[in-house]
Amino acid sequence: MPLIKPVSDLRNYPDVLKGVKVGQPVYLTKNGEGRYVIIDIEDYSIFEEATRLGTELMRGRISGEREGWMSSQAMREHFKERANV
Repeated sequence: MPLIKPVSDLRNYPDVLKGVKVGQPVYLTKNGEGRYVIIDIEDYSIFEEATRLGTELMRGRISGEREGWMSSQAMREHFKERANV
């Protein structure tokens, strides 16, 4: 169950931070609506990596659609060449 607190609880920020655990963010509301999220640094690192991966996958897809797709054999050769460099 998500931990949801009003942003005014930050006055006692140690209590709010106690609720933050890996995989369990604390959601802060302002005027009754979701506004902020406090997450553990490990979760943030995973989020950043996932975002980077998604961006690279999208760039690859766009490149393939614009410039054409490589055959699986051409891709294998490309990576073999890079590994031997």
